[in-house]
Amino acid sequence: MKGMNMHWKAFLAVILTSATLAGCQSESKDAMKKAENLPSKPGVAVSAETVQPLKVGEVAATDTLRRPDDAPVNAADLYAKKPTILIFYRGGWCPYCTDHLKGLIDAEAKLVAMGFQVLAISPDKPAMLREAMSTGGYSYQLLSDSDMSLTKAFGLAFKVDDATITKYKGYGIDLQKSSGHDHHLLPVPAVYIIDTNSTIQFAHWNPNYKKRLPMDELLAAAQRVAKK
Repeated sequence: MKGMNMHWKAFLAVILTSATLAGCQSESKDAMKKAENLPSKPGVAVSAETVQPLKVGEVAATDTLRRPDDAPVNAADLYAKKPTILIFYRGGWCPYCTDHLKGLIDAEAKLVAMGFQVLAISPDKPAMLREAMSTGGYSYQLLSDSDMSLTKAFGLAFKVDDATITKYKGYGIDLQKSSGHDHHLLPVPAVYIIDTNSTIQFAHWNPNYKKRLPMDELLAAAQRVAKK
């Protein structure tokens, strides 16, 4: 009887733990869904899950970026040239970002044929972009937002916690070295389509950096915007 009681208690513990985890996951999903429905809020979020980025119909934020040669360029001037596919990525050190950027190489020709330009923005300083351009085979523009001004204006910036900074350093990833700043901020990866009037026509972001917009979905969205 005593053994049965022990087994029963263990069974109850498993059930209660599972229920608690399920409840936490549900709460997390509900919180993310609620955040997606909140109005955009430029600035710095406390986590990737709580960012409140700019949405479709809003005016795209502008600020000064830097090219790989360190020359300044204003985002507004870039938007005005032609419809823009704007990609926010975490940096060349992120393998998920690298895979996504490489996928863009194949999609770029189709996007250009539709009349778009492709711009990819990260916290990486210009020197890091030069290295990426020389080894990655990118034909589209990589731009530096090392001080995160534009990323913050889009509402995509969040503060990386100390534990994650330490973990990254254990992997040989130094966010401060990559950006040249000690802000320890990262963007939630995002894709925007912006027209020449600086109006956002399409927006996609996901706080889970491992999940990126598939290229076929990007091409389909671009095609819809191009037909407007």
